[in-house]
Order: sequence, then C-alpha cells, then structure tokens
Amino acid sequence: MTLLQDFSLSELTDFLTANYQVKPFVAKQIFAWLYKSADFDAMTDVSKTLREQLSASCVAVSAKIVKTLSSQTDGTQKFLFELQDGNVVEGVLMSYKYGNTLCVSSQVGCRMGCKFCASTLGGLVRNLSAGEILGQVLAVNALKEGKERHVTNIVLMGSGEPLDNFDNVVKFLRLVSAPEGINVSLRNVSLSTCGIVPKIRELAQMDLPVNLTLSLHNPDNEERKQIMPVANAYSVEETMDACRYYFERTGRRINVEYTLIDGQNDSYAHALKLASLLRGMSAHVNVIALNPVKETGLKGTSEKNLKRFLQYLEKQGVSATRRRTMGQDIEGACGQLRRRYLEEKNGN
Repeated sequence: MTLLQDFSLSELTDFLTANYQVKPFVAKQIFAWLYKSADFDAMTDVSKTLREQLSASCVAVSAKIVKTLSSQTDGTQKFLFELQDGNVVEGVLMSYKYGNTLCVSSQVGCRMGCKFCASTLGGLVRNLSAGEILGQVLAVNALKEGKERHVTNIVLMGSGEPLDNFDNVVKFLRLVSAPEGINVSLRNVSLSTCGIVPKIRELAQMDLPVNLTLSLHNPDNEERKQIMPVANAYSVEETMDACRYYFERTGRRINVEYTLIDGQNDSYAHALKLASLLRGMSAHVNVIALNPVKETGLKGTSEKNLKRFLQYLEKQGVSATRRRTMGQDIEGACGQLRRRYLEEKNGN
C-alpha cells in the first residue's frame, strides 16, 4: 500500500497523474485533505470513483490516535499513534506561553540501548517513513478543527534515534516546513540525538536550520559508556567537535540535555567536567531529573542535588536552566505508554 503522506505536493501530483490520470487541481485537493489527517471517505470534493480506487491501493492517514492521556497537573497530553501495520508509537503535546510543542517519534523502538530510556527496552522494530513522522503532527493538528497550526513547535525526541533514520527524518523536515503544507519554520524544530557523529556532520551540510539537541548525560567517556552504548563508538570529545561544526555551519546554538541520575552523574566533578567541555561553545544546558522508568532501576537525583548542580554550572559561566518535568502522572518518559499498551494487548 502506498502511503500518500510520504509525498510532497509535486510528488503526489506526479504519482496521481501517472497512475490515476488525475488533474493537478484534484491532486491539490487531495493533498489538502491529507494535511487535515482525513481518510478517503472524508474527501467530499473528490469523486467517489477515485476515492474507491485510491483506498484499494493507498493509505491516506499514516498515524491514527488510538489512546490519549491527559495530565491533571500541567495539561500535558500523551498520544499513542497506531501506524498502518499495527505498530504503535508515542507523542507528547506540551503547552507553553509561546505555543504548543509536540514531541514525535522517528522509529518504532530504538537500538541505541540507553540505560535510562524505556523506548529501547524491546530494541528497534523498524524505522518510520517521513509521512509517518509527519502524520503524528497532522493527527494532533486535526484535533483542533479550524486551527491548522495547533502544533507550533516540534521536537524529534520521542521513540527512536532520529539520526539512525537519517533519510526519512530529513525528508520529514522538508515536508513539515514546505510552504504548501503546514509550513512550520525549521527554527521551531529541534532534533535530539545521542551523538551519531558522522550524521551530525552530514546534517550540518543539509542547509536545514534545525535546532540540534545533544543527549549527553555524562561528560566522562568511561562513565557515559555505562549508560549510553553510543559512547563506545564516539568519544565525548569527538561528539562535541561535531556539535561545534554544526554551530559553525548553521549558526544554531547547541542544546545539551543532561538528565540527572542519582549518584551517577550529579556531582561537582561532573559539573566541572561538563563546563570544561562546553567552554567557548555557543551552547545551553537543559538539566532535568530522570523521569523514573521502573524497568531500569534508575532513579532521578534529589531536588536538592538538582539545584546544587545548576549552581555549580552557573558558577562556571555555563548557560543552564532546569527543564520542567512534565507529564509524570501520565508516564511522560518516551516508551512507557507504548510498552504498557503492548503488555495489556498481549495479556501480560
């Protein structure tokens, strides 16, 4: 089955013209429906015959919301999206003063093996296509009728490592920012990576002004290897050099995610080493206590230690803020809802 949300407007027009003898204006009508996350039966200005032909061999909606959880404390919403093959991924919608940020997934599962993340517990199932990533945004936008840009900001920080699905993620970035689509500025899009160095450098050369976020979590090579297997392939120093290159090419400040794990990366020595790594860089550190994942056995640092760690960084002249913990009462950490949903579905 051909997923139509994988196509740009020009690609969709070519596909429909070649296979269904559709006129360009009809292709444009179908494209508009696709961006409303509408199935074929809802496309009322398209002939019934064409809709039936398309439904026999094509898929209109790539990601359907099958479960929604709403936080009682901060209004965060967590969505479970079902894909065309029955796989499920998660997304989280967070409301801020400047707009609504949707965290989307780029893979079903993940093979990076980070010890603190629920997404990786079952390994990688498969990559998402560009349209399946886009479909998550379109499905959430569709919840607010008449408000096409309900989602104003996007973070690729859900299930999966975006740079491990490089080609599809790059195409998604082009689709989501296309003027004929929902035209989200790439300056409002952040991509989070655990640090696949060659792909950071390749992305820097794509002329896509996306905000790069590095999931660092420990500035010491040996200690980082214990919680993030990617550190066995790329040292902290190599990773930071790639981030500097990204800034030089794009002019976009690097964001560093630093999740504080009790007794593992929250000491004064860690803060000093982190400050040393970032010296001379245009970078900002987001500090957050670990959102507990029961399967890992790890727990977040105390409130006292978090505040003290921030003070250590500030004394070293590092730009750092505490990232708000959101959605804890709805299992906000990526991978948790999917894992529980699958357990319930399988009767475990």
